Amino acid sequence: MLRVGIIGCGMIGRKRAVAMTDARLVACADASPERAAELAATAPGAEAHADWRDLVRRPDVDAVVIATTHDALAGIALAAISAGKHVLVEKPAARSAEELDPVIAAEQAAGVAVRVGFNHRLHPAFARAREIVDSGALGPLLYVRGRYGHGGRPGYDREWRADPALSGGGELIDQGVHLIDLSRWFLGEFPGVSGTIHSYFWNMPVEDNGFLTLTTAAGQTAFLHASCTEWKNLFSYEIYGRVGKLEITGLGGSYGVERLAWYRMLPEMGPPETTIWEYPGADPSWRDDWAAFLEDIRTGRRPDPGLRDARSALDIVGRIYRDNGVDHGAARRTGEDAR
Repeated sequence: MLRVGIIGCGMIGRKRAVAMTDARLVACADASPERAAELAATAPGAEAHADWRDLVRRPDVDAVVIATTHDALAGIALAAISAGKHVLVEKPAARSAEELDPVIAAEQAAGVAVRVGFNHRLHPAFARAREIVDSGALGPLLYVRGRYGHGGRPGYDREWRADPALSGGGELIDQGVHLIDLSRWFLGEFPGVSGTIHSYFWNMPVEDNGFLTLTTAAGQTAFLHASCTEWKNLFSYEIYGRVGKLEITGLGGSYGVERLAWYRMLPEMGPPETTIWEYPGADPSWRDDWAAFLEDIRTGRRPDPGLRDARSALDIVGRIYRDNGVDHGAARRTGEDAR
């Protein structure tokens, strides 16, 4: 049975622990010893560490789940890979595309499985949408349109996500990378990248809104908007083909019931033939993402999504930041110097 260590024992780390199957949690690490101890207490025999390096060095850890703030993701992943561990690292996997380069090089040398937690691909509505697209039932894809947003909470502009040295950016690198990853998954690479970012409401040095237009070499377009000024939490993703459209709304919880609608164009056009699936209940994407990680390890296949997917998404984020005159790298260097 796979022996697992979790680094970062906050909300996402706890979600990963609950989703584990066919594995044994043996160690937890967090900058807060109390939080590490709380998660370790949920698994018989698991030990808590205040220093993540102690966990990575353990010979009884086969795989490491990394669910820390963005500034620590790449460095911990690099150390874990170098120690011969399989790795599941949360999105965005780094603060910039360049931070991932040594991690990718280490992965190639070590021959371990490194999966990135773009779990939205595993939501049941997206899994069904992928099947429909792959069947050719939509015809050639034309464009996608995605919106993803929440409204924050009191003090949101004082949390770590508002500090570019820790986060690498604002809403674009937080929820926006999910939209970018999904769009690459359906349409492919985007040589054409344009967009704008702005902080309209929150008093913080990172953006609270990002607007993107991404274009493939064939002219397919992704129109994307990520926001933390969405006063009613929203998820909407539409995939347009020549003879039909898929619309995914909701992610469960405060985003509403997850729903997939398939609109089939009729020969006479007019109102389409419509099929709707709803997916109430708990979000299964964490469980299914873990199952896919286990299969990556068992079969030796290349994880999908992996580090190259994360790098491509972060490259788009970085291009938008640079085009808008933002240098979060300077903030990161300042923060690192301070530490």
